[in-house]
Amino acid sequence: MLPPIPELQASLTAAGSHEALVRRVLAAATAPAAAFVCTAVYADEALAAARAADARMARGEPLPALTGLPVSVKDLYDIQGRTTLAGSVVRRGAAPALHDAAAVARLRGAGAAIVASTNMTEFAFSGVGINPHYGTPRNPCDAAVARVPGGSSSGAAVSVALGLAVAGLGSDTAGSIRIPAALCGLVGFKNTQGRTPLQGAFPLSFTLDTVCAMTRCVDDCLRVDAVLAGAALALPPRGVDGLRLALPQTLLLDALEPAVARAFERALEQLSAAGAQIVELPLAELAEIAQINAPGGFSPVEAYALHREALRTQRDRFDPRVAARIALGEGVSAADYIVMQQRRRDWITRVGQRLQGYDALVCPTVPITAPPIADLVASDAAFFKANGLLLRNTVVANFLDGCAFTLPCHAAGELPVGLMLTAPGGQDAALAAVALAVEATLQEPARA
Repeated sequence: MLPPIPELQASLTAAGSHEALVRRVLAAATAPAAAFVCTAVYADEALAAARAADARMARGEPLPALTGLPVSVKDLYDIQGRTTLAGSVVRRGAAPALHDAAAVARLRGAGAAIVASTNMTEFAFSGVGINPHYGTPRNPCDAAVARVPGGSSSGAAVSVALGLAVAGLGSDTAGSIRIPAALCGLVGFKNTQGRTPLQGAFPLSFTLDTVCAMTRCVDDCLRVDAVLAGAALALPPRGVDGLRLALPQTLLLDALEPAVARAFERALEQLSAAGAQIVELPLAELAEIAQINAPGGFSPVEAYALHREALRTQRDRFDPRVAARIALGEGVSAADYIVMQQRRRDWITRVGQRLQGYDALVCPTVPITAPPIADLVASDAAFFKANGLLLRNTVVANFLDGCAFTLPCHAAGELPVGLMLTAPGGQDAALAAVALAVEATLQEPARA
């Protein structure tokens, strides 16, 4: 049995009981700051799980790591008896789910109090987090300016940042865990795709979709991952001293916003001072992603296969920006799609060879801080520019079928900035050990 989750255990201790914690969360879910975060709230079920946890604790029974703790679920995961909206009005009236998604069932099995389904970009197809149907959750990082939360797991991130959940179950197809985690000052872990089950998750891209979560620290992410995967990662002992981190010289450091560049450079200096070796690596293969994706991209092609009938008959009900991206897959032939798959497999092999001898690839999670919501709502040009920048760095891990963490690296009073660590597929345990060591170094001195 895993030990209690550190950050979330602190929430429980402060509340006094699981029921008191869940009641506090449910009350906060109706506050103005939480507007547009939840698409459904499961008060009765969450309170029942919390009371069951308190009863077990009173009997002196050992409690699994998530027992009685509030967890939110992105609204692309099936909840038994409820229609999965996936951020779209097109899904209204669809049949209710007959069963919980596999990830939700595992969370319930670990005793989690599922408090809500959370808002998201329509059909998970954007890194920005804007939703014209159900509203856009405001990023809690800035009290003065309403900024985007990042997407597509927008509500999941804001639910954790506001304390409505100790963990937010989301998904990551091109960065949908890591982008909102970075913009909201959280930790996000995109595991190797095959580690966690996709059953019951509404798909965007069968090739790239990943089931994963975000929390407030690496340790918490690992405990949630253990539940989702059905087994904990066996972490090797690892410190920062002697780490070899590859700093890519192609694409991922381009056009960094000054605030991001300052925070990232400061983090690299801390890691170097602690004994990490930061090694510049050309990694020219990163420039090939756009070429391999040129016939339309995996997400548009696979999303079009799923939505083509709805696009034909109900296109006016889609978010126009999402519809335009899905439609990019319309003219891609089966032959082109097969070639894309073949080229990606070759690319994965070559990039894996380049990364041999390094503990992780290190770069900013996203090259910009969270833009104002109003600017991106008003302008298609501004929206698509921001979306491209937000997805640019994170998509590498998905294309690699790899694993990645985003960790906060900003200082108190600054807008959130994420530092990303990426490794090839199957290296989740080794990367997690690196992430724990890097997190500890970045928190010295403690960062607010």
